[in-house]
Amino acid sequence: QVQLVESGGGLVQAGGSLRLSCAASGSFFSIDAMGWYRQAPGKQRELVATIISSGGCTVYTDSVKGRFTISRDNVKNTVYLQMNSLKPEDTAVYHCHVEGRLRASFREFASWGQGTQVTVSS
Repeated sequence: QVQLVESGGGLVQAGGSLRLSCAASGSFFSIDAMGWYRQAPGKQRELVATIISSGGCTVYTDSVKGRFTISRDNVKNTVYLQMNSLKPEDTAVYHCHVEGRLRASFREFASWGQGTQVTVSS
């Protein structure tokens, strides 16, 4: 009952910037955490960044620290990933991930977006 819509991916030159967005919709009571994962060809999926709604705590993988910034808009139920100084190594499919509680049942849920392609050329 929770859907995620991602956008913002594309093709950019090294050193460029992109901003990914992920909007959650559905019958949820709350969103507890939102984050981004990525998977490059032939590589395992890895966590890029997460943000916890209650305290605003953020976590980044080492390779993106200082370049990427995760943020959220609680009114719009949207998480963003601002990516600056992009490198070819950042090329991957980026997936949004959201966790929270469903309305009425108050059951936990975890949803994944379908993914948005980010390609960085050298």
